[in-house]
Amino acid sequence: MTRKSCFIGIMGIMGIVAAGLVSCGNGKDGFDATGTFEATEILVSSEASGKIMALDIKEGERLEAGAFAGYIDTTQLYLKKRQLSAGLRSVDIRKPDIRKQIAALEQQIATAKTEQQRMENLVQAKAGNQKQLDDITNNIKLLQRQLDAQYSTLDKTAGASDAEAESLQYQIMQLDDLMEKSRIVNPRTGTVLVKYAEQGEVTAPGKPLYKIADTELLYLRAYITAGQLSRLKQGQEVKVYADFGSDSREYAGTVAWVSDKSEFTPKGIQTKDERANMVYAIKAAVRNDGYLKIGQYGEIVFEP
Repeated sequence: MTRKSCFIGIMGIMGIVAAGLVSCGNGKDGFDATGTFEATEILVSSEASGKIMALDIKEGERLEAGAFAGYIDTTQLYLKKRQLSAGLRSVDIRKPDIRKQIAALEQQIATAKTEQQRMENLVQAKAGNQKQLDDITNNIKLLQRQLDAQYSTLDKTAGASDAEAESLQYQIMQLDDLMEKSRIVNPRTGTVLVKYAEQGEVTAPGKPLYKIADTELLYLRAYITAGQLSRLKQGQEVKVYADFGSDSREYAGTVAWVSDKSEFTPKGIQTKDERANMVYAIKAAVRNDGYLKIGQYGEIVFEP
């Protein structure tokens, strides 16, 4: 083969490749951004300490918000509550009955006042003794002081009992709260992604039990350049293509979030020049038809 014919052949191949690139960039595969699908994941952790008595969930299972997922042993909490309830009854029994305990003194004062009135009438009629009247009056004053002192003592004792009872009631409320937190309740509707604990294991507050995510609404997280910002805004409709290897599916998407600050090109780009470029993260919300998976690759095409 001559040099001329070889040169012509190479130029022809390069032309075909260039035409293919142009076709790819301008045709249906000309995506504006690429990324991976993600979901809002929630790590459900234990709120109580103790042995896991039940955790009836499976990975891949769909749970509704508020669904009962299991519970942690509450035996000690229950016994402590019974103890506090008994103490509360004891305080109620020991609380003084003020009205009954001062009734005798009040009766004595009432009797003395009646006698005082009778003696005053006799003195006015010149038939009574003034000293006897003075003695009755002084006795009434003494009884009144005794009544006031006893009432004050009983009132303080009753107040102390009320405060003790209130403290016990708060402790019971704390135990009720701990017992309620021993119930494992699913916080939101979604699919169980990972199960970290099993029945029979001992857990503690903050220890992960399982991870759940709403897989019915996924987000394609991608990155765009500063030059593309003018073509995109929050709430805008976009086309989303999910990559299934040799096939792809088209979905209707909505731009749910556009970052308000730039960042370096994600670490998947290895060249120094590309790392120097600043990009903006975006999220496009997509309704899952059952085929989309977390971590799956996808592409976005901005609507014209």
